[in-house]
Amino acid sequence: MNELTLDLTDINPRDFFGDRNANIDLLKKSFPRLKIVARGNRIKVYGEPPMLGEFEQQFQKLTDHFSRYNKIDENAIERILESPADEQYESAEGSGEVLVHGVSGRLVRAMTANQRRLVDAMSKNDMVFAIGPAGTGKTYTGVALAVRALKNKQVKRIILTRPAVEAGENLGFLPGDLKEKLDPYMQPLYDALRDMIPSEKLVKLLEDGTIQIAPMAFMRGRTLDNAFVILDEAQNTTHAQMKMFLTRMGKNAKFLLTGDPGQIDLPRRVISGLKEALLILKNIKGIEMVYLDDKDVIRHRLVKKVIDAYKDIEHQN
Repeated sequence: MNELTLDLTDINPRDFFGDRNANIDLLKKSFPRLKIVARGNRIKVYGEPPMLGEFEQQFQKLTDHFSRYNKIDENAIERILESPADEQYESAEGSGEVLVHGVSGRLVRAMTANQRRLVDAMSKNDMVFAIGPAGTGKTYTGVALAVRALKNKQVKRIILTRPAVEAGENLGFLPGDLKEKLDPYMQPLYDALRDMIPSEKLVKLLEDGTIQIAPMAFMRGRTLDNAFVILDEAQNTTHAQMKMFLTRMGKNAKFLLTGDPGQIDLPRRVISGLKEALLILKNIKGIEMVYLDDKDVIRHRLVKKVIDAYKDIEHQN
């Protein structure tokens, strides 16, 4: 059995190892065939040469991350360790250009490789489909791109829409007028905007129609010129709704459609307009499809585990 000794240089071991050595425990789980011993500012690792070499490469990525941001958490560790050892790792906190300077100086960036592909796709195409499971930043990245386009005067308005499909709930029994009934359903769009635009300015933009948030039914009959348009939850559109929406595209418009084909809330035997569109439009120049996966999940680390668990069940069925 071979031995590898690694020293932490200019890094506080307590901060790097985590509370009660939680970060070291993660390393041990990721490398079960190695014996890992942490003492002071030194880590000794025992095992076979190939595994030791892989460990050393991944450990270097971890220390590089810590040196750059003066912190490291479980999400960052898991993301680094799940990437190939010989692949350069780009931190979620520092990768990609700044899309928007948000509220309180918040820097909104594309945080994963596939999110950066989405940003690149939107710069090169007028219509993009962003496909992936919950938590992969499809909508959030899209809203950031829309806000940037508005701030840069590339478009005159932002239009955000969703199909008003009742996911197990009956909107008709909710109190209030149509807007009051639909606002909670549109909440993820409002949440993203509030991160990027100060509240007073956002209210004004909503009031004067520069930013519009509405269900898909409100799109019928319109021609959407000079607009950045996002159709969220596109998997819940029907054939007719999708065709109607896609043909609303006007001059100087950008269309982004986001969806998760694994979370369709349509009645049985109703074909998802998103699934159909992905097949029909895949070879059309000027339309690009970007696929995100569980590696792009940027919510709580348990979200990725939940997605993986459901995948296992679905494959069994």
